[in-house]
Amino acid sequence: MFRMQRTRTISIRLWILFGLLGAVHGLVFAQSGSAEIPDNASAKSYGNGWECDKGYREAKGGCAAVKVPANAYSTNKSYRHGWACNRGYLEVDETCRFVKVPSNAYLNDRGDGWKCDRGHREVKGTCVEIKVPSNGYLSDAAYGSGWECNREYRAVDGTCVAVKVPGNGYLSGSSYGSGWECDRGYRAVDGTCVAVKVPANGYFVDASYRLGWKCDRGYREVGGACVAVKMPAKAHLDYSGSDWECNRPYREQQDECALP
Repeated sequence: MFRMQRTRTISIRLWILFGLLGAVHGLVFAQSGSAEIPDNASAKSYGNGWECDKGYREAKGGCAAVKVPANAYSTNKSYRHGWACNRGYLEVDETCRFVKVPSNAYLNDRGDGWKCDRGHREVKGTCVEIKVPSNGYLSDAAYGSGWECNREYRAVDGTCVAVKVPGNGYLSGSSYGSGWECDRGYRAVDGTCVAVKVPANGYFVDASYRLGWKCDRGYREVGGACVAVKMPAKAHLDYSGSDWECNRPYREQQDECALP
């Protein structure tokens, strides 16, 4: 009985000893971890590790003071330089260079460049006035001449020339091409609008190219007329409706349909 009590006492003392050793080890580890935090830094509020104090940024395992150049301000950010240029200045080689705004221009929304006023365009670092010809107006496009012609006019060699619309035609409002189109039932031929003549067994199509008409299904265009498609026995009209193909399993042989 006495021996069992003595064994329990030794076991309890061993557990206490191990607990003390673990606490000492944790204290030593914590002290060594805190010793690894460099100057001008603090332990992170979450997770492990450390981060530089405001006004400092990480460099070579330590925290170096952020050197803010003239015409700049500290961003209190750990990435990039830790500073940014004031409005009206542009970062160049880790300095802030003054943005020179030419006449007839203004600072852009970021404040690190400039744009020309409306009615002007950039030419070799300056803003030159856009010269709008008669019967034209300023456009908002960043490319091209900077102006467009009024309706009924089109751009020709830097000027706005009146569009001459032929009989049976109308203004298209397009800045390219002739500036006009023919009325329905007419097609453009040599600067005029000629009536489309639809042959028998044909119908009008509203298209500016080709003839302006197509043949009905079962007919094909031949010499300006619609001629009936002649099919041999064992054949049918194909998908176009203007030609034929043999029924399966027949095959075409010298304009006839024969078994292979």
